Amino acid sequence: MSGLFITIEGIECVGKSTNAKFISDLLNKKNIKTHMTREPGGTSLGEKIRQTLLYEKDDTISPMGELLLLFAAREKHINEVIKPNLKEGKWVICDRFADASFAYQGFGRGLGFEQVNQIKKIIQGSFDPDLTFLLDAPIDVISKRRKLNPNDRFESQDKLFFEKVREGYLELADIFKERMIIVDATKPIEQVQSNIQTHILEFIKKKI
Repeated sequence: MSGLFITIEGIECVGKSTNAKFISDLLNKKNIKTHMTREPGGTSLGEKIRQTLLYEKDDTISPMGELLLLFAAREKHINEVIKPNLKEGKWVICDRFADASFAYQGFGRGLGFEQVNQIKKIIQGSFDPDLTFLLDAPIDVISKRRKLNPNDRFESQDKLFFEKVREGYLELADIFKERMIIVDATKPIEQVQSNIQTHILEFIKKKI
């Protein structure tokens, strides 16, 4: 039996990495093997592209350039990491996936939904996550959690950029409501994880 693909989305500082590990640990306790990965990243090429996108000093990468680099990394990630692990029966948990490209490049950078979707169809076809958790929190709440890294090309963006990204994520959650679950990331971590656990256990019952 093939594994299932779970993604975790959201803007900076909402707890994606922490909750990705929580999901992996929860599934492992249910005797479900998992593979954790991230985007950009997951392969040697993906990690190099990650460094370029986040820390390129001269800031000459255009919004379309960002998008194409991300999907180049994603194509390799899907075919060399995600699909092989799914084929082995593992559940893959990914910190960000294509929804992030819609939110950041489509909405944040202003490329629009359709341009991103056209490239997505070329690279992914009909391949999508089985379940996505969107960890959501207002920008003002996030900005108080920690000082953003001024050397990170995305974290150093202004408040308006992140408002657009958040708006994009919420619009995606409405478009893809059959697989996307919004989780209130302003709550204490125990409540956030209790919410996630409830949905994961329901998901397991449906799929196994």
